[in-house]
Amino acid sequence: MSVEIKTNTVETLRHTYGNLQRRFGDKPASRYQEASYDIEATTNFHYRPLWDPQRQLNDPSRTAIRMADWHAVTDPRQYFYGAYVQARARMQEATEHAYGFCEKRGLLSRLPEALQHKILRCLVPLRHAEMGANMNNSGIAGDCIAGTMTQLHIYQAMDRLGIGQYLSRIGLLLGEGSGSALDQAKAYWMDDPIWQGLRRYVEDSLVIKDWFELTLAQNLLLDGMSYPLMYQRFDQQLGEEGAADLSMLTEFMRDWYAESTRWVDAMLKVVLAESADNHAQIQTWVDAWEPRAYAALQPLAEAATGLAALDDVRAALAARLHKLGLRSPGVPA
Repeated sequence: MSVEIKTNTVETLRHTYGNLQRRFGDKPASRYQEASYDIEATTNFHYRPLWDPQRQLNDPSRTAIRMADWHAVTDPRQYFYGAYVQARARMQEATEHAYGFCEKRGLLSRLPEALQHKILRCLVPLRHAEMGANMNNSGIAGDCIAGTMTQLHIYQAMDRLGIGQYLSRIGLLLGEGSGSALDQAKAYWMDDPIWQGLRRYVEDSLVIKDWFELTLAQNLLLDGMSYPLMYQRFDQQLGEEGAADLSMLTEFMRDWYAESTRWVDAMLKVVLAESADNHAQIQTWVDAWEPRAYAALQPLAEAATGLAALDDVRAALAARLHKLGLRSPGVPA
């Protein structure tokens, strides 16, 4: 008796979903592509939004920027929900270890009182600016179109919420677990002259109607100056003054900002290359908001780092804008 073993090959009839096949050809798609492309409705809406009845849902006219296909903007990190959550879980694990280490040993409470006061006055109130950034990016995610664009901004919104919470925890460590330090930080945000320029910028940004203008004002211009100023230059200065332990608690912010700049620059490169009209409109917005961001941060810089540090940060942002094909109104080319 003999046994004959035969093998049969089953040909795959279709390698991916129809919408991805039309975009990329009949080949296996990545998880990012499956979770990002053509997932929002574009036709056959049942109603107009009650809060904006002159437009449809997912209406491209909510921005002056015009794109043949907004899906041309992609995330260089290739974040869809699963990948995003895993990446943030790894970052949070390291950050939680740092906060636990600092809290267990009372490292912030050991600092001289003057340094504790400087951190509470010049850093912790930024948690209110982070909540503004959370609201701005949530609004952009609601107004923009294309899954690739929506994902970029809703993940950004959630990150800003987390950063605000980390800043609140720094305040709690300074207050040895009580809420008094956070109450004092809120009082600084509301009344201290060093914060009023930034507070006005944040509040004015909350009512920007054009969502692409808003992402420029928030994610490119304000973040492009405030993060290097406070989490690099201010952190370095605090280290020189004896508060190097704080660096453990702000490492998340530095790592996050380096990652965030990647998608912001990638988005702008695609949109700027689409048309001369897009380029002109974006330059107009940069001309309007870059000086405002600089002016908003001036009082804070004077109290925290000195104006020279802010000028250096502004020059670095100007160089970044130049690489994108834009000019900075405050720094000569």
